[in-house]
Amino acid sequence: MQITFTREQEDLRAVLRGFLAENSDVRALIDGEGGHDPHLWRRMAGEIGVQGLAIPERYGGAGGTSAELCVVFEELGRTLAGGAMLGTIGMAVPALLASGTGGLQAELLSGIADGSLVAAVAVAESDGSWDLPRPATKACPATGSFLLEGAKYFVPDGMVADLFLVSAATPDGPALFAVLGDAAGLSRTAHATVDRTRGLARIDFASTPAWLLEMGTHALEEALDHGRAALAAEQAGGAQHCLEMAVEYAKSRHQFGRPIGSFQAIKHHAADMLVAVESARSAAYYASLAPQEDPSRLSIAATTAQVCCSQAYTHVAAETIQIHGGIGFTWEHDAHLYYKRAKSDEVLLGGPDWHRDRLARLIGIVEEDTDD
Repeated sequence: MQITFTREQEDLRAVLRGFLAENSDVRALIDGEGGHDPHLWRRMAGEIGVQGLAIPERYGGAGGTSAELCVVFEELGRTLAGGAMLGTIGMAVPALLASGTGGLQAELLSGIADGSLVAAVAVAESDGSWDLPRPATKACPATGSFLLEGAKYFVPDGMVADLFLVSAATPDGPALFAVLGDAAGLSRTAHATVDRTRGLARIDFASTPAWLLEMGTHALEEALDHGRAALAAEQAGGAQHCLEMAVEYAKSRHQFGRPIGSFQAIKHHAADMLVAVESARSAAYYASLAPQEDPSRLSIAATTAQVCCSQAYTHVAAETIQIHGGIGFTWEHDAHLYYKRAKSDEVLLGGPDWHRDRLARLIGIVEEDTDD
């Protein structure tokens, strides 16, 4: 297959890059609530239509594909832009599309498309695992709905979400539920995280009313794989920006009467960073573009991308700090923000080792664990 973007998709990249350069303020984001800039969120919905790119036209979206989302997340990663994009359009939209076409799904997708609804997917529990088959959160049948009991951890955008899509166990097996952000018995606690540009939250449920979207784990598996592909694109974009910062600094910083970029050691570091960035971009693009030809490729492609992109981003961000020297370690320089985002992203939807194990299961090197 040919991994390229169309002219229209590259135009989207140019528009979004210019918009974020003028309107995204990562420093203000650090002091905000949950890593979310509501003003930027509304403008991206109203002026560019980012939230509706991958939503079908019948729900008020643009009917785009994962290729457009790859462009979006790569540009978001370049600027560490504020907004609940990963939780909402990276995971919640695929989950809703995969769970059916009922009236509730249509209403929720329309709200996301016009920017009036922020959504989050709640999967991980106290052990931090992103495995789906055995959720500890329980869903008990009630009149006209279900009641949830339990807690979810490390929920991206959980402090600002208007809607939660929650995995929970029922008497008939695991299922996906929709929970409104203001539902009775729902409480939120912000996690103290190393990356203050992305909010993660613990969500507690105490007899919280929920509506069944789908029995089984198909929709959540789709959501997490699409989320991993989106995260990989974000990581590739962040790594690319780190490389650009490092090269620009190496050209302008002089020592012993010459740019430090002329020293062989710096050239070696920059060359290794370039290899890592190009590898990450290739893996991220494949994870986003390959499933358009064959949807069955998504799980393997997204898992592979997470192994590659998470390690590449961490490596490049760390090298960026080293090339900047003393200034790279200061609060005033943005290099540390990218390194913290890289370390946080590395484990957000499962760490590299977890993804290697999953990849081995997906391609049949080891058998799936079927123990109860």
